[in-house]
Amino acid sequence: MGRVTTRSLTLDAPSSPGRAGRSVPIGIAPPPAPSFDFVSAKVQVPVPRAGSILRTALVNRLRGAAPVPLVTLVAPAGFGKTTLLAQWASRDRRPFAWVSIDERDNDPIVFLTHLAAALDTLHPVDSSVVDALRSPAPSIWTETVPRLGATLAATREPIVLVLDNVDILRPGDSAGAVATLIEHLTEGSAVVLAGRAQPHLPIAALRAGGRLLEVGPEMLALSRREAQLLLRETGIELTDADVAELLSRSEGWAAGLYLATLALQDENGGPREVVDIGGDDRYLADYFRSEYLAQLSPKQLAFLRRTSVLDRMCGPLCDAVLDRQDSATELESLDRANLFVVPLDHHRGWYRYHRLFKDLLRRELEQHEAHLIPELNRRAADWFEARGDAEAALEPAAASGDTDRVARLVTSLVLPVYQSGRIGVAEGWLEGFDAAELDAYPAVAALGAWVHALRGRPVEAERWLLAAEGRSFEGTLPDGCSSVRPWIALVRAALCRDGVEQMLTDAEAALSELPAESEWRPTALLLQGTALVLLGNHRRGDAVLASAADAAESVDATATQVTAISERAVVAAHRHDHAAAESLALEARSLVANSRVEGHAAGALESATSARALLRHSRWAEARAELESAGSLTPFLSHALPWLAVQARLELARAHVTLRDEAAARAMVSEAGEILRRRPRLGGLSDETDELQRQIDAMPDAEPGKGSGLTGAELRLLPLLATHLSFREIGERLFVSRNTVKTQAISLYRKLGVCSRSDAIERATRLGLVETTTGAPPTDLVGTG
Repeated sequence: MGRVTTRSLTLDAPSSPGRAGRSVPIGIAPPPAPSFDFVSAKVQVPVPRAGSILRTALVNRLRGAAPVPLVTLVAPAGFGKTTLLAQWASRDRRPFAWVSIDERDNDPIVFLTHLAAALDTLHPVDSSVVDALRSPAPSIWTETVPRLGATLAATREPIVLVLDNVDILRPGDSAGAVATLIEHLTEGSAVVLAGRAQPHLPIAALRAGGRLLEVGPEMLALSRREAQLLLRETGIELTDADVAELLSRSEGWAAGLYLATLALQDENGGPREVVDIGGDDRYLADYFRSEYLAQLSPKQLAFLRRTSVLDRMCGPLCDAVLDRQDSATELESLDRANLFVVPLDHHRGWYRYHRLFKDLLRRELEQHEAHLIPELNRRAADWFEARGDAEAALEPAAASGDTDRVARLVTSLVLPVYQSGRIGVAEGWLEGFDAAELDAYPAVAALGAWVHALRGRPVEAERWLLAAEGRSFEGTLPDGCSSVRPWIALVRAALCRDGVEQMLTDAEAALSELPAESEWRPTALLLQGTALVLLGNHRRGDAVLASAADAAESVDATATQVTAISERAVVAAHRHDHAAAESLALEARSLVANSRVEGHAAGALESATSARALLRHSRWAEARAELESAGSLTPFLSHALPWLAVQARLELARAHVTLRDEAAARAMVSEAGEILRRRPRLGGLSDETDELQRQIDAMPDAEPGKGSGLTGAELRLLPLLATHLSFREIGERLFVSRNTVKTQAISLYRKLGVCSRSDAIERATRLGLVETTTGAPPTDLVGTG
């Protein structure tokens, strides 16, 4: 213990790294007087622990905040607040004073005594402060606080005063004294308030004036690199994927990450995988229970357990689920206490639990009140559905065991979710239905067949369609249909199992029964228009495709709109209307860029048509990016949607022919031919495939060991060859020599299968590599260019 007397303030331990304890005389020694005891450990600045992870970025940010008089570090236990502060103290040019607060500091005399002792480690405290502490006036505000304030104001050099665990101070004189003392700081000094919860201090004015730096869990969370360093210290070997998974589960919470590694090494439970670690593991659960849950009342525990069924929470939702009226107040209280509750907006309206904390709460609910789980989830589903949020209602509906409701919600959601580009989400919902349930819900089965077809899974698509065909439906579907027949007919058209003629028949059968406002109608028009085009009726097919695009736009069916416009671009290219083809292709590209449908398998056709349009304008890099994008999507285009799979590959092959990339073009035509062998009756696509094969066969052979595609230099050269510039002048434009231009031209002529500049431009124009020129380029051979 240290002792405070009117003669001296004596510290038993160093105040900061490398600083020895001392006894500082103040004035002339009076007679011995009563003294106050204080705990010396409470006023010691911690020394950074050897082996701790250096938080360099955060320390530098704190050091750079010197003009800010108040810093708050607020986060749950285990986020490394004290470690960070110790590292900051060891690197800041300003001296640090430190008070570790406990419950006794709610007595203002105890608190102010420790505060005086902490300040004395930096500068001798005036004897008047000690006198005030020894014989306090009826109120600390008349003597003690003003004198301590004067001591702070008289400090010659800037200091940093850390009050750790400041959230323990309840509203009252101790907390009020802190607020007053902040006002007496000299320029460049700062007070740091660290704790698990927001301190009971009026800091809003400082925040509004930009004189407050707030560091919370999101800033204290470990980065990927810091997590790797921490895990390395434990001696456990993990893959990058495992590190990423642990970091995601812990949300950067250092203690959680460390405790998870203990769970992985727990020999009692046998070998563990990262995916098996959750907040209900014994190491994490013990920590949560001892540090947090043990201090809560039964009512608070019940609130936490029962709301753990929710992925996100707000006051009204919790009221509905728990049948109470004060949930908003409870959530605010949990937020203020930093009880692993994460705000989801700036208004503190919506919250969620930390992932690991929620794991434990769910386990507690299952152990103590499992019978409540279905009802809690049912109420949550009711609340979301009553507010028109069917997607949010889906998970609690499934957790409540209400399969009928889940089927109804899925039936209403799959199509709009697919149209918005989130087909993977729809897949997840459909995976929850087993074979028996498919027989009971034919509408879900039809939707599943459609989604499986889009994902390139023909066997699953056929199986789900068979389930849909095997049962009748009674009631009204979300689009107003009283029967599932038009949905089934539409999926049959898309699968095109029996040829293009039957595809047209099925599409028209669907259109005859679909209501005008049905979200399926644009897709039915797309299928009808495509079938007409494949049967050779380009004029009518194009008109129907235009109607499909318009109908899709009216119901926000972006995926269908993009596909219909891309189909029209293909039609325009077939009639050699390159201007229209380019306009339509770029319109589809713009739609994709301004929506979330990237990654949609049908987008392969859009990317291919966009690439061809970009090639005609010499935008080589963008065209190649589109080709790469399309190439990544073609694996999802199988004979499940044979017409689209073949069309996309033929358009890609044409783009590769334009680039004289024989290998890539052959690969696309070969894949198209394989699909045609499985689905041979696809109208004009067979003839188009044969014609493309002939074009590829006629391409000049590549040099041994080299690809035949045009290089970037050759693509840059082509537009200049179409001018009247000589090779020397072209070289000046490209900052290369005449001989380099000549060498590139020879290679280019060989790849195009020509021997003169004029023939090269003619061939390049037909391929769409350059725009048609108004004047003929020089007809010189390479040797005289």
